Amino acid sequence: MRKALYLLILLLVFSCSKEVENINISGSVFGTSYAVKYYSKNGSNYQKQFDSLFAAINKSMSTYIPDSDISKINKNESVSVDQHFITVFNKAKEIYNATEGVFDPTIGAVVNAWDFGPEGNIESLDSLKIDALMKSVGFNKVTRDSHIINKEYPKTFLDFNAIAKGYGVDVIGEFLESQNISSYIVDIGGEIRTKGVNKAKNQPWRVGVEKPHFDGSQSILKAIELKDKAMATSGTYRKFKIDENGNRYAHIIDTKTGYPSKTNVLSVSVIAKDCMTADAYATAFQAMGIEGVKDFLQSHPELKAFLIFENEKQEFETLSLNGFPE
Repeated sequence: MRKALYLLILLLVFSCSKEVENINISGSVFGTSYAVKYYSKNGSNYQKQFDSLFAAINKSMSTYIPDSDISKINKNESVSVDQHFITVFNKAKEIYNATEGVFDPTIGAVVNAWDFGPEGNIESLDSLKIDALMKSVGFNKVTRDSHIINKEYPKTFLDFNAIAKGYGVDVIGEFLESQNISSYIVDIGGEIRTKGVNKAKNQPWRVGVEKPHFDGSQSILKAIELKDKAMATSGTYRKFKIDENGNRYAHIIDTKTGYPSKTNVLSVSVIAKDCMTADAYATAFQAMGIEGVKDFLQSHPELKAFLIFENEKQEFETLSLNGFPE
């Protein structure tokens, strides 16, 4: 009897030790905020590991850090890139080819030349300057030989801003999985990756799609369930310019012409298996336009998209493609 009671006590203690603990970590990174929620059996706090991973990604691909790998490449300095850079480079090349150049990490110099900010009107850029800048645009002019990046044109400016944030989300998610964390949600500036379920509510993770507001305010248009997938959103409603005729132009630059895209698409959310894929395609779909996105997704069933756009009456309309959750 005593032995049985002893075994029962041991089982109770063991069960308590396996109780799942809810961990929340948040902070600032990549010029925005991040939040990570996960469930751990031992209550491990991975803040230091997250900070170390973020620092490594910034050292590799931040154009704001003068001695980062990408900054050195842009200054034509010799550098051996790390695995973070190689992973993003390869994915960017894949999506560049899939979109026939609509997604292009070398368009950054032209974007900077247009000087998009929170306010201001379209200013007439010298077409000769645009033509000169466009000579160095084209990700096909940039190649990788192992850890060495080669540029055909020295003035080519690489910028992974449209994919690196999503990659950062993936890095944190993959780290958590390496620690046997089976339920988590990672959010960096609205780019999200989930695994498992929200154990506190015993329900799938729910994430919001933001409603466009030109005045800078924020509200949620719809909430969806997201399980073992990633979602990224690209919006033009916070960063645009207006010409003398009142036409609104997105900060998305046409990679073929070097000029801003006139568009009625305000927001694109993409669901994919990983966040860097979702991040890159959300940007590309902004430039494709509605019909272009429809055509593209017919041959890419692995991607789901949700578009918010203005109709001719300047009313909001939405479009769900490839089974984007309602």
